[in-house]
Amino acid sequence: MYTYDDYDPYDQEDEVAPQAVFYAPRLSMIFPLIIILILAAVFIDLTSQLSFNWAAAAPPASAPGDAAIQVDEQVSANQPGASGQLATLFTPEVRFWENQIVQWAQEYQVDANLIAVVMQIESCGYQQALSRAGAMSLFQVMPYHFKDGENGFDVQTNALRGISYLKRSLLTHQGDVRLALAGYNGGIAGSQRPEENWPAETKRYVHWGMQIYQDAIAGQSHSDRLHEWLNAGGASLCRMAAESQK
Repeated sequence: MYTYDDYDPYDQEDEVAPQAVFYAPRLSMIFPLIIILILAAVFIDLTSQLSFNWAAAAPPASAPGDAAIQVDEQVSANQPGASGQLATLFTPEVRFWENQIVQWAQEYQVDANLIAVVMQIESCGYQQALSRAGAMSLFQVMPYHFKDGENGFDVQTNALRGISYLKRSLLTHQGDVRLALAGYNGGIAGSQRPEENWPAETKRYVHWGMQIYQDAIAGQSHSDRLHEWLNAGGASLCRMAAESQK
């Protein structure tokens, strides 16, 4: 911060008031003043025109939230299954929720296949799934994502919190599904770090999820990567889901 001392540059007590002097103005003194005034008027007029033209050419300022809306539209347009077309390669326990997945895809404008991928890896459609860390239900949402009084095992509530976070991750990464999956598993902040610094779990999550997703949007009815996930331990989760859906 800059500060200035208050002072009077003139000593008013010692100053003598000047005596008024009257004289007749000469034309040679007035003429330069007229020229200066004319030039000043021309300069002001030109400046005003330039300012007006610049303002007319400049794009309108965006209102708060416009950028988010534009990105949201871009992400939705880049999601092939946002209209609700679900691939057939997912396990029966996930396809058990197909009607709801289609509805959520339309409601949240996130690809149905991407929603199904997350559900597949997180719970295999097992509504009562509970991890050792406390992650809950179909989308394995951590308790701190829920509001007071919300039931994390309620299907619609779990979908609201889980898919909203997935969409937020998509928006953060401008529609990059690979990074969005990393953000869903390891946290959005964590997914913005260099990939070599990702936890091993997040790397496995992206390894499985990204290829399953690519197989799904390609219209394949089988995914080797999905079977790799099943053989790595996912099959036991699917057995619990199948039992609960009887």
